[in-house]
Amino acid sequence: MFVIWRARTLTQILIAAATVVLFMAIFYWQNGAIATLVGQQSPSAIYKVDTNRRIVALTFDISWGDQMAPKVLHVLKNKGVTKATFFLSGPWTLQKSEIAKQIRDMGYEIGSHGYKHDNFTEHSNDWIRSQVTKAEQAIYDVTGVKTRLIRTPNGDFDKRVLRTLHDMGYTVIQWHTDSLDWKNPGVGAITQRVLTRAVPGDIILLHASDTCKQTDQALPAIIDGLRQKGFEFVTVSELLQEASPKSKLE
Repeated sequence: MFVIWRARTLTQILIAAATVVLFMAIFYWQNGAIATLVGQQSPSAIYKVDTNRRIVALTFDISWGDQMAPKVLHVLKNKGVTKATFFLSGPWTLQKSEIAKQIRDMGYEIGSHGYKHDNFTEHSNDWIRSQVTKAEQAIYDVTGVKTRLIRTPNGDFDKRVLRTLHDMGYTVIQWHTDSLDWKNPGVGAITQRVLTRAVPGDIILLHASDTCKQTDQALPAIIDGLRQKGFEFVTVSELLQEASPKSKLE
């Protein structure tokens, strides 16, 4: 009798535990976080790479305008910088397709900057997936590039966003050095900030949207200054292949 009672009790406990697990699975599935139940390590945003080589990645976000991007491309060409990474928004790519194709034809790496320029954390997983998919299709239709790197609009993300993007096959790219060119603080301020903060394995944030009015003027001195410090330029993908990435989860 004692053995039977214990068996029944154990069965009841197992049934109750299974019910709890099932409930949690349904809850997490609905919130796009089912992967956390199986003990997987949460994905992170990459902001630099630990390496002894003096290499950095110049990155440019573009979501608006047609004046700054050609100027930036002109500077890069004149300075002989053949490797950089551009994060393009879907609508901009469709509207300014010739510039997007020029970026591709010049051999620069292309990543996604999403579609609508809203903070991902303020929207559902379904919205995020829809926006990223639209941007991916737009960039592919224009350039033939299937993006696997993404910089979220405004650099906004949290654990849920990172998991959603990771499950879509994307690596989230942030930055270690923010040039603050988006604030238009002055050419000297932009240049000085980059040159004093850049370190080996750095991902440097710049912009090629028209709202940033001083980037092209600061870029020549940034390139020259980094070279004088012994830095070489690589794409983000090349940087990630160099060594273990330094990640950050916010």
